[in-house]
Parts: sequence; C-alpha cells; structure tokens
Amino acid sequence: MDGVKGIPANFSPHAAVLMGSAMEQIRATFAAEDWNGLRQSHFRLLTSVPAQGISITDLAELLRMTKQGCGQFVASLSYFGYLTATENPTDRRARIVRRTALGDRTVLAVNERIFRIEQNWAQLVGQRRYATFRRVLLELSDG
Repeated sequence: MDGVKGIPANFSPHAAVLMGSAMEQIRATFAAEDWNGLRQSHFRLLTSVPAQGISITDLAELLRMTKQGCGQFVASLSYFGYLTATENPTDRRARIVRRTALGDRTVLAVNERIFRIEQNWAQLVGQRRYATFRRVLLELSDG
C-alpha cells in the first residue's frame, strides 16, 4: 500500500472518471451530428417528459435540478417547438409540460442513436458482458 491514505498505488481510475469517459463518448457523438443546436442537457429533459405530461416541479425533482433551471429549459424547448407548458386545470399555479410531435420525433431519434452507441459498445466488449454492465447500472440507479 504505497498509495495515499490506504489507496493502493496501482489503483485504476475510479468509477466516476470511467462513467464520465463513457458519457463523453456519447456527448462527442451527438456533438459531431446535427441536432438543431440541442445538447445532452436538452435530450435528458426531453426524454424525461412522460406522455401524460408532468409538472415543472416534478420534472425538476426527477432531474435533480432547481425549479428555476428546469423552467428555463422548458421555456427554451417550448420556444423552439419541442415542448408545450399549459396551465394545470386542477392547480392554476402549476403548469403541465408535454412533448409536441417534434419533441416526440426528437426523443425517438435520440433513443435510436443511443441504442446504436450501445450496440457498438456491446460489440466491443461482447453481448453478455454488456448485458451484465447494463443490469449493474440499473441496480446502482435503483431502476
């Protein structure tokens, strides 16, 4: 144990660094393609909006962001036609966020693109190992 505070000297990069590297591969793939100015943060929000809609407060909680930040993303994505935010008929103080047809098409395209990335990863490491990796990620994310 020649490492710092009990960490072995030959300790490889920790999980956060490795997951960050995998996410960077996804970001770079999307950045190299034309997504009409949308970024991963937009995709994350769009793909989190359920078909029945969701309040901005609940969406912010789901995404672990502030209501104000979430509201800004919703406003921007609404402006460009991906979302609508309408008054909640049961609580006029709240707004319900729903995807538009453009938002639905974008989510489908994003999911298809990520699926292709995952297929490539599975080819690189083998289908069984990748399936195990996905199961572990689901367990760790309480999915």
